[in-house]
Amino acid sequence: MLEQLEGSQAIARTVAACRPEVISAYPISPQTHIVEGLSDLVRAGDLAPCEYLMVESEFGAMSACIGASAAGARAYTATASQGLLYMAEALYNASGLGLPIVMTLANRAIGAPINIWNDHSDAMSQRDSGWIQLYAETNQEAADLHVQAFRLAERISLPVMVCMDGFILTHAYEEVDVPSPERVDAYLPPFEPRQVLDPDEPVTIGAMVGPEAFTEVRYLMHAKQLEALDLIPSIAGEFESAFGRRSGGLVRGYRIEDAETVVIALGSVLGTIEEVVDELREQGVRIGALAIKCFRPWPSQEIRAALSDVGRVIVLEKAFAVGAGGIVGQNVRLALGGGARIHDVIGGLGGRPITRRSLRTLLEDVLADRLEPRLLHFLDLDHDVVERELERLRRGGRPGPHAENIVRELGIVAARPH
Repeated sequence: MLEQLEGSQAIARTVAACRPEVISAYPISPQTHIVEGLSDLVRAGDLAPCEYLMVESEFGAMSACIGASAAGARAYTATASQGLLYMAEALYNASGLGLPIVMTLANRAIGAPINIWNDHSDAMSQRDSGWIQLYAETNQEAADLHVQAFRLAERISLPVMVCMDGFILTHAYEEVDVPSPERVDAYLPPFEPRQVLDPDEPVTIGAMVGPEAFTEVRYLMHAKQLEALDLIPSIAGEFESAFGRRSGGLVRGYRIEDAETVVIALGSVLGTIEEVVDELREQGVRIGALAIKCFRPWPSQEIRAALSDVGRVIVLEKAFAVGAGGIVGQNVRLALGGGARIHDVIGGLGGRPITRRSLRTLLEDVLADRLEPRLLHFLDLDHDVVERELERLRRGGRPGPHAENIVRELGIVAARPH
């Protein structure tokens, strides 16, 4: 049944329907409403049996999930931004131990400077941590992906991160069909851990491994990720059969059948991209969009198949590798291995809106060959502000932090000295 809900509350209720036995949480915006909602459900007895652990840090939250999962419990947590960085050491431990933990990541920019709004810098910083990364376009898909994430994590014994755009989705009120516990029970089998700590049969986990075996252990992590490439579409198909709607998978094409130009992106910005695609289609432009639903493992074959006849590709992403370029764009290049002209465009950093007008201007520039494909392009970058700050550096002296200089120049009161 459709209900008008805040995204975070829809996620809290969906996670509860998956019957986690241990929830370990530390609040950080914009994911706090999720773990608050789960806390209320546990306190009221609506989610039972479940142990809700209030820990002193994000590192503690992931460490508690590792212990719970190793002991055979279905474990869940949520975080964002700096919180994800704080638990980075434990993230590698969770994946290295093959523990099927599910975590919501409410995507948010990483400081400094401090910024609480949405981009994908946090998830991209941990792209090689061994976690599966799934990206939601809408709150309905975010809810559906959590149900699939528990099934995927427990089938393959790997941790899964469900990424949803902070504030854009977590705090948005939309109609969502929250899966009932009974329907989830029919789709998600009871948790039967592949490995479990048992006092009657003691074992060591996380043991020291030397050069003679470390390569093989790491390779097996890679092999399990590749196995997930087959499982993810299968699990999404089973979900569609059980719930009557399509969510998840590896990629999703939009009007790409005869497209000469395709825009690639992750997350909620796909809705705006598709509106602009529709506008240009009405003018006879053969353009489409490709949503990346699963960033890790990277679906090279599916992307190659979707873009086999495409001449231009525009990769729009909300994060980048400083000093190098686009992150998703480089992965697309690896998948295609040449052929199409690929444009790397960075937009939406720190929550800056990606508007239809900006997207249309960008696409028209690409179609008219006014955008050099070898250069990294920043959507709506104010070149005048940047040049003035660079001039301060050229003049020498002590220019001070860039962030404070720029926001002071833009007249933001909070940055002015008292």
